[in-house]
Amino acid sequence: MPRRGIRGGLLKFIREDDLDQIRFAIVEVLAEVGVLMDYRPALELLADHGARVDWSTSVVKIPEHLLEKALATAPSRFTLYGKTPEYDVKVDLERVYTIGGSCALSVLDLDGNHRPATRQDLIDLTRLLEEMPNLDIMHQIVVPSDVPELGYELINFATCYSISKRNYYSQAQSAESVRDQIKMAAVFQGSEEEVKRRPTFTEVVCMVSPLKHEKQNSEVLMESARHGIPLYIEVDALCGATTPAPIAGTLVEQGANVLAGVVLAQLVNPGVPCIFSIASGIMDMANGAYSGAAPETCLIHAGTAQVAHMFGLPYQGGTGIDAKLPDAQAGYERALQVLTNILAGTNFVHLSYGMMEQMLLASYEQVLIDEEIIGAAFRIARGFEVNDYTLSVDLLARVGPLGGHFLTQKETREFYRKDRWQPTLTNRDTWDAWQAAGGKDMRQAANERARAILAEEKPWAVTPEQAAEIERIAQEGVRKAQQRR
Repeated sequence: MPRRGIRGGLLKFIREDDLDQIRFAIVEVLAEVGVLMDYRPALELLADHGARVDWSTSVVKIPEHLLEKALATAPSRFTLYGKTPEYDVKVDLERVYTIGGSCALSVLDLDGNHRPATRQDLIDLTRLLEEMPNLDIMHQIVVPSDVPELGYELINFATCYSISKRNYYSQAQSAESVRDQIKMAAVFQGSEEEVKRRPTFTEVVCMVSPLKHEKQNSEVLMESARHGIPLYIEVDALCGATTPAPIAGTLVEQGANVLAGVVLAQLVNPGVPCIFSIASGIMDMANGAYSGAAPETCLIHAGTAQVAHMFGLPYQGGTGIDAKLPDAQAGYERALQVLTNILAGTNFVHLSYGMMEQMLLASYEQVLIDEEIIGAAFRIARGFEVNDYTLSVDLLARVGPLGGHFLTQKETREFYRKDRWQPTLTNRDTWDAWQAAGGKDMRQAANERARAILAEEKPWAVTPEQAAEIERIAQEGVRKAQQRR
């Protein structure tokens, strides 16, 4: 059975009349202010369909009728395919899923060392993430320092795609990179036509705030759309620096920037899945740093869920936390961030495993701790049922008020099995029992669990022969990227 997530959307911060105002502002910015696009084929395509292009500045203004036409073909429901059916993800505007961490440059390893990430870290962290029950989409959690900068995404693709059975969230630096990734996926899927029919990976394109699409992003977007590869169209706003300081103003900039990409993708290939995506945060005016865990950042992400859904688009939100260690700060930041996103109906909670220090650091131990937090947050989001069975009137009558209890009742056993969340790292023992078991804190327990997982060798998602061919294509792609430079 495919993964169907849980239903979110209980938490809403924007009233309906305020949502209307935000929509009008986004439409006005698209039509009257415009978006800078550095890629001439994108401008030409938009101009051919009625957009107004200032060829001297490369600013394109997109009228409302063109936006509405694109939204009419952008699907609200689709499937992101895994390598096996149980890892297929059924996407709509209500279901909530998780995506792993992304592109950290450093790791906090199991020996407590803070150091540059390597390809071996990418292998080990991907193997670790693959064992997390609540992870739905795999991503490259680190950028290895020991692979070439040009074409690094191909090495990451070869690594993560070969290990994981989950749909892979990829990125590309050029149209050629997209085509190389299709070739690598075809090694497993049998043909490039099958990849285009049931793509087992997606591409993310990250636009620049305010209101700018760089050449590389438009090139990758258009090439992915041509081949039917689903797209996360993302803006990583810095509220107060690259977008207006008011949260409402940031929602408007993000909306116009992302929707310009959606329009372009639908013009290339009507019906290609597009996911409205952000990894935005606020600027901490005390030190000039990005803060992904500020309460205002949570509000940005929750509000954006309502904006994306208003336009009929699935939504990816979430970002890294600010903590540097798996400590109390990391716990409360991740819990607030994950729970807010899940309750707000963020369809893909991104960067939800292991990401720390404003997305610069990946922690092995935090991956396990985040799995614990996410499991608890999902349990809260599921809520509880009120019906004849759960109201328990017959059970109360049977046990009665004269000193009875419910521990021996079969209903209690049945309910606990299906309803109660069972932690794996959280300790609920008394002090004496906890001490007798070694007195380990959660970080120590996570360290031991991570080591145990990595010590157990499990087969990769592809055969050794397929992995070797995928690696060959990746290395050839790296050589081509370096020659183009």
